[in-house]
Amino acid sequence: MSFKDLVKQTPAQLEEELLKLRREQFNLRMAAATGQAAKPDQYGKARKNIARVKTALSQQRAGGKV
Repeated sequence: MSFKDLVKQTPAQLEEELLKLRREQFNLRMAAATGQAAKPDQYGKARKNIARVKTALSQQRAGGKV
């Protein structure tokens, strides 16, 4: 998911995407806690994708341009 694609989405779509990514992050944490090893790079990817979505959402709320 690229930032350019995120900026084109509506705030409602971004909120939905953010919820999906947070669920994914939670599932990764729970898998690690129960001993089910996940790929280590998935944690960083989920965190960075959440940051991208939050940045795009805040820019849209502020009315800023990319």
